[in-house]
Amino acid sequence: MNWREMDLFRGIDLNDSFVLGWHSEDDRLVFDLEMSIWPESEYYHAPKEREYTCYRRGTLIFEGFKSVKGLLPMAEARSSNDASGEADYGNIDTLVIRPGSAQIIGDFGSVEIAGGTCALSIST
Repeated sequence: MNWREMDLFRGIDLNDSFVLGWHSEDDRLVFDLEMSIWPESEYYHAPKEREYTCYRRGTLIFEGFKSVKGLLPMAEARSSNDASGEADYGNIDTLVIRPGSAQIIGDFGSVEIAGGTCALSIST
């Protein structure tokens, strides 16, 4: 199922969100994001000055997986700096969740995740 069809991502635009980094430990893979949030989301707040929508920090979490393939080390992934000088690794181009697997594609690689669950956490 494409992420746009999932209630978990209602009002969140991953294609307009920025990947700030990622880390993995044991059976947990976490993508740190600056999420693009729209009025349909319960996490939406009025945009800050000079922003066209609400942006909030959060994480995309894959837990309990059996394997991860195709994820680049951060040192090898293409990054750029935003106006404030903070580095990011582009957007999430594709996220497809299937029973027993997930595929996530962006400048960080074409990543295949076997097993586990997907969750979203908004921190600020």
